[in-house]
Amino acid sequence: MTQTKIAIVTGGGTGIGKAIAKALLANDHSVVLVGRRAEVLDAAVAELGAGASAFQADISQPEAVTKLFESVVAQHGRLDLLVNNAGTGAPVVPFEDLAFADWQRVVDANLTGVFLCMQAAFRVMKAQSPMGGRIINNGSISATTPRPLSSPYTATKHGVLGLTKAGALDGRPYDIAVGQIDIGNAATAMTGQIQAGALQANGSVAPEPTIDVAEVGRAVVYMASLPLTANVLNLTVMATKMPFVGRG
Repeated sequence: MTQTKIAIVTGGGTGIGKAIAKALLANDHSVVLVGRRAEVLDAAVAELGAGASAFQADISQPEAVTKLFESVVAQHGRLDLLVNNAGTGAPVVPFEDLAFADWQRVVDANLTGVFLCMQAAFRVMKAQSPMGGRIINNGSISATTPRPLSSPYTATKHGVLGLTKAGALDGRPYDIAVGQIDIGNAATAMTGQIQAGALQANGSVAPEPTIDVAEVGRAVVYMASLPLTANVLNLTVMATKMPFVGRG
């Protein structure tokens, strides 16, 4: 019988995070959903059922991250998988008009939170027996290619790519595999505007196709299913016809 693996999914209460959690639960994982809103997490756990649990935390705060990982180890004894999915965006305004508070908020959630959770996961995965584990970061296609008027989101996602590469290198001696999934236009409540019309690089506004968010969950399950001797460093899953590849 396959042994249940223990996973943490940040931003797990809604959208992509909940879809990833659902897919992992169906594939021999117990999943701790992490987020800032207790009522959202509780609703997700009730929907997902057995194997799902919730931990309320602001992952941009070191003390909260420490408590999260201590709680998971105390309850489950180990950690096999961390999915860094939590993130946020900033208002779509001209570069020079972006408020510093909006910049800082995005950096805290998208970059500092990923760093803190990776750091905590490294500590757990190095100390446990058997040693090792896997970390999968949600980079977004903005980790390589920006949308117009998205400097905070783009900068932080480029930073996540750097953390992924650094983590993949630093994790080698300890059997910690670090990879990244870059997602383009998964259909969630947050992508309704993209389907209606998104600002393009040439200044026009055009609707863009999306994919079923369940496909993201399937991709993460594939990455998570590999032995720790193999790693998907970068994987892009996107709507085939979205204007990403080329000069669109």
